[in-house]
Amino acid sequence: MALDCGLALAVSRSRLLVVGAGGIGCELLKNLVVAGFRHIDVIDLDTIDVSNLNRQFLFRKNHVGKSKAEVARESVLLFCPEANITAHHDSITNLDYNVEFFKKFTLVMNALDNRAARNHVNRMCLAADIPLVESGSAGYLGQVTVIKKGVTECYECEPKQPQKTYPGCTIRNTPSEPIHCIVWAKFLFNQLFGEEDADQEVSPDTADPEAKWGPGEIIIQESNELDGDSGNIKRVSTRAWAKSTGYNPVKVFNKLFHDDINYLLTMDKLWKTRCAPVPLSWEHLERQVDSQGAPVEDVRDIPSCGLRDQRVLEVHEQAQLFAGSLLDLQKELLAKGNGAELVWDKEEKAAMDFVSSAANLRMFIFSMSMKSRFDVKSMAGNIIPAIATTNAIIAGLIVLEAFKVLTLQLDKCHTVFLNRKPNPRKKLLVPCLLVPPNPGCFVCSSKPQALVRLNTSTMLVYTLQEKVLKERFGMVAPDVQIEDGRGTILISSEEGETEVNNDRPLSDFGVRGGSRLQVDDFLQDYTLVIDITHSDDLPPDVDFEVLGDAPTCAPSPKTNATPTKANGAQAVRPSTSSSHTRTPDPEHSNTPIDLEENDGMEATDGKWQGATSPQGFGRKRKHSDSDAVVLQSDDDVILCD
Repeated sequence: MALDCGLALAVSRSRLLVVGAGGIGCELLKNLVVAGFRHIDVIDLDTIDVSNLNRQFLFRKNHVGKSKAEVARESVLLFCPEANITAHHDSITNLDYNVEFFKKFTLVMNALDNRAARNHVNRMCLAADIPLVESGSAGYLGQVTVIKKGVTECYECEPKQPQKTYPGCTIRNTPSEPIHCIVWAKFLFNQLFGEEDADQEVSPDTADPEAKWGPGEIIIQESNELDGDSGNIKRVSTRAWAKSTGYNPVKVFNKLFHDDINYLLTMDKLWKTRCAPVPLSWEHLERQVDSQGAPVEDVRDIPSCGLRDQRVLEVHEQAQLFAGSLLDLQKELLAKGNGAELVWDKEEKAAMDFVSSAANLRMFIFSMSMKSRFDVKSMAGNIIPAIATTNAIIAGLIVLEAFKVLTLQLDKCHTVFLNRKPNPRKKLLVPCLLVPPNPGCFVCSSKPQALVRLNTSTMLVYTLQEKVLKERFGMVAPDVQIEDGRGTILISSEEGETEVNNDRPLSDFGVRGGSRLQVDDFLQDYTLVIDITHSDDLPPDVDFEVLGDAPTCAPSPKTNATPTKANGAQAVRPSTSSSHTRTPDPEHSNTPIDLEENDGMEATDGKWQGATSPQGFGRKRKHSDSDAVVLQSDDDVILCD
């Protein structure tokens, strides 16, 4: 069916930005050119992996290793050569893609699989005052919504549940779940090959409050089974020690899985109520294999019933895989030159083999059931398997919402949920009315402000920049000024200006409880005021807390829209209802499941609902038992494309 004249004209004149060329992105690009869109930019930093081929239909086996954005462009031009598609093999957070870049487009469409990039695009669209169609899928579930500055809530209006973290002493000393071992293995990868982080140490934690002992209560037994130095626990960094051994697989194995475990056993108070770990040595495994009389094959060549990734390897096979992947990664590191670092990627074979084998060996030592490589990859990457049909449906919904935006029918736009099963009205697709902006949002409100509790005597300037501003508040290049009457510059985005401040605590600069920081990110055209409250008794392993993520009560009703200056350009705010709750469209009235477009969907008993935030910000809607779906999970699950 042909588009009506007005819509066809709007489609032909529009220029679109598609962020992401994966599962949803491939379907979306196809839909756009078939619908008549001819001016499209697509950006994606990722390259094509074999695992993408089952659902990302624009890619073929000969494309593996190539840029997703560039190959997607080439594939679409094969069946629509008249399209004008520009591919960017790059990160959307690159400084080149500033507000002026976003202003070139009529509409932006997100097809992303991670929260940080979604937050960034949300802010850029707010700053440029460009409509955004946000989307996501997770298994059989999906969601599409429209974000328009001053008219709808932005992506960050609803606080998202943070990714679950674990105390360092649990990871290093007393793991009790497979996920603890997987986190430890990812830390180990960074300690040996990636960016070293003091917060990601893998050696036994002697500061563990449960392991305190009095003088003379402990004698550390140093093992020298292999040679004179392999058993010593040296007070050097893990990477420095590994380099000194030439990344010798046997020495590294024995240190991590034998000597460090023996050291843990000397902290006898840890094991009074827990099952103690059992040290594992390379020599013991060799003797075990020799006694079986079976030839040792390369585990990567061992056939299995079904996919190799879904087979749980024996412990001696895990050791062999660990040794092989360790050497492969060492070669990669050497090839990059002095001072180089590797970045962990679940799609990189050697990196995934290393994390899977190291995690499983630790599981074995701590008496847990080992996992297949497939299971470890799923937990390490927080993945829900993607389904091609879901992506196709979501991509179609994106285009339908885009049509409404282009014809200035924002009042007809919806948030559309794709359910796992029909609701009581026998509908899988449930449209809901868009929600107005949250007046308390620290991104799109007229005066963004946040209250942060921290210890000003121990919080370093570098930690403030990396963990608070970049990680928690999603900034890219923040500048920080202390409102102290002198305008002291604490952090500058200009290279070389304030690096000297990095290792100093905030208190050195007069920051204390009651201080106020003005933070500007010029790339995002975003300003945030942070009020500091000092605390000496933060919970263990907690550097800071953001207070007041959600208001204790709903905002008061307003009857008239008033112009307000928000982040970005001038915006007009609509009237705000007293209930900040997404409402089913009366035209399609039914009871939708509570699946929010965020990174924290949870499930249990085969039923689904969106994860909610404290104090009502989860926008829960009442629904009948036959429609309710609930999911519980220990781990944050990323909506993936």
